[in-house]
Amino acid sequence: MFLFIFYFFLCYLLYRLIFNFILPIYRTTRQVKRSFREMNERMQGAGNNNQQAPHPEEKKRNTDGVGEYIDFEEVP
Repeated sequence: MFLFIFYFFLCYLLYRLIFNFILPIYRTTRQVKRSFREMNERMQGAGNNNQQAPHPEEKKRNTDGVGEYIDFEEVP
């Protein structure tokens, strides 16, 4: 009888360990990996879009040869 209670208690602890500790950690890890993968794909996609062709306004400014100058005055 005592052995039965011991095994039952052991099975209960194993059940709690699996469903309250191991399974949530596994799910969270999988979700975080998926989120990082999606973020990385978005960042690579955004990087590819920026490198392909600059906007026409940027081309016009870069070919001008003269940049915008802001005069700096020191205030006492």
